[in-house]
Amino acid sequence: MDTRAAEFGANRDAMLEKLAEIDAEHAKAVAGGGEKYVERHRKRGKLLARERIELLLDQDSPFLELSPLAAWGTDYRVGASLVTGIGVVEGVECLISASDPTVKGGASNPWTTKKSFRAADIAAQNRLPTINLVESGGADLPTQKEIFIPGGRIFRDITRASAAGCPTVALVFGNSTAGGAYLPGMSDYVVMVKERAKVFLGGPPLVKMATGEESDDESLGGAEMHARTSGLADYLAVDEADAIRLGRNIIKRLNWTKQGPTPKPDYDEPLYDAEDLLGIVPTDLKVPFDPREVIARVVDGSDFDEFKPLYGSSLVTGWASIHGYPVGVLANAQGVLFGEESQKAAQFIQLANQIDTPLVFLHNTTGYMVGKEYEQSGIIKHGAMMINAVSNSKVPHLSVLMGASYGAGHYGMCGRAYDPRFLFAWPSAKSAVMGPAQLAGVLSIVARAAAESRGQEYNEEHDKAMRAMVEGQIEAESMPMFLSGMLYDDGIIDPRDTRTVLGLSLSAIHNGPVKGAEGFGVFRM
Repeated sequence: MDTRAAEFGANRDAMLEKLAEIDAEHAKAVAGGGEKYVERHRKRGKLLARERIELLLDQDSPFLELSPLAAWGTDYRVGASLVTGIGVVEGVECLISASDPTVKGGASNPWTTKKSFRAADIAAQNRLPTINLVESGGADLPTQKEIFIPGGRIFRDITRASAAGCPTVALVFGNSTAGGAYLPGMSDYVVMVKERAKVFLGGPPLVKMATGEESDDESLGGAEMHARTSGLADYLAVDEADAIRLGRNIIKRLNWTKQGPTPKPDYDEPLYDAEDLLGIVPTDLKVPFDPREVIARVVDGSDFDEFKPLYGSSLVTGWASIHGYPVGVLANAQGVLFGEESQKAAQFIQLANQIDTPLVFLHNTTGYMVGKEYEQSGIIKHGAMMINAVSNSKVPHLSVLMGASYGAGHYGMCGRAYDPRFLFAWPSAKSAVMGPAQLAGVLSIVARAAAESRGQEYNEEHDKAMRAMVEGQIEAESMPMFLSGMLYDDGIIDPRDTRTVLGLSLSAIHNGPVKGAEGFGVFRM
């Protein structure tokens, strides 16, 4: 790859521009409820959600934040009033979830609920202890119809985690009201901050309305009452820093050990500069690029053993390692997947399962090839073979959307519906049922045929306007910020961070056993 070429420079400039847009949206999540509410929170002597996380983590250890753009493009605050991610506490990788009390008092809206579900899935799939940093007024009541019924899953997930041997810890810094009271109530360990934590099913106004009883916050649900009388609090902290200290001590005493194989300690860094990743993806995703250039800047020592290099060349497959963890890599080369690529992928996925090796999917696909020749050659059953292999594979999967991820190719490359352990996107990524121009064209052809069958003259001006509207809509709905806001990925990452993010993800994955499938469904040959 010529990093001095004009095309490379243009790609790099476009990527940096997109990264600046992403950074601006991330800043909205970090800002929480805004300056007014942040200042009010600080005047109460309280730490912000991310400050609590920073104190909780081991010094100088990383924090892999998840779904930071949740709720983007909706009427709710970017970030969904919740911070989730994976961090190291006393040497143990934990799923950490912190409500943001500067956004409507930390109340849960529908996107908070969805973000919580995704975090719980990640904890369960990767066998991670969970630490909840709690300060929430419960459900955002005007949206209760979208929260109440599905929201019960949050408490179900906590109890299932405990039953599966994954400890759950609640550090309560403020209000934990109504349904939110069950979060500490169902956790294995509970720490409450003296004179600050308030945990009750019904606050004084609700108790007054329901029973006529007069009560105050402290006697009804104060930390000291729960530590001395109800027994809900296992530890009583004098302040927030003390609560975090107690939480770290709980994790330290878990005697936690990983069940997956350990990484090789003597791996090499890639031979090529990660900076180059900024200029690889063309601004026009219809222009193909060589994914080997990405692989060479992500895997250990740029050492990649390609599998079937001369067969099905639109899909690159092969073996490598990332931060000492062995992986199999599937990367789209020319965009379109043909029958050969599908068969090659199915075989490769089976081989990875045979040797218990995680798989990394690098997306740049426009989908499976269509046309009479390809239908007659069996593209449906070949594509189904690849999707079958992905669906029934038991080794952990990680997906990175680099460029296009359209149609059934998104499925075959382990899109969100196929439960990759983690799925991240570059700012250049786009995903939809098909490209905007193709989708608008299909609708135009169908509408034209319908008019003809009715004997009506087709309105070309109307067709032009319809196509422009549809293309604009699909383009907007294909963009990474829209998809990230919908929680269809776990975050948009800087391409230069791909190796680090995959390494952190692989480390988290190896908290649990890594074992391949013992059998697959019927492959149509």
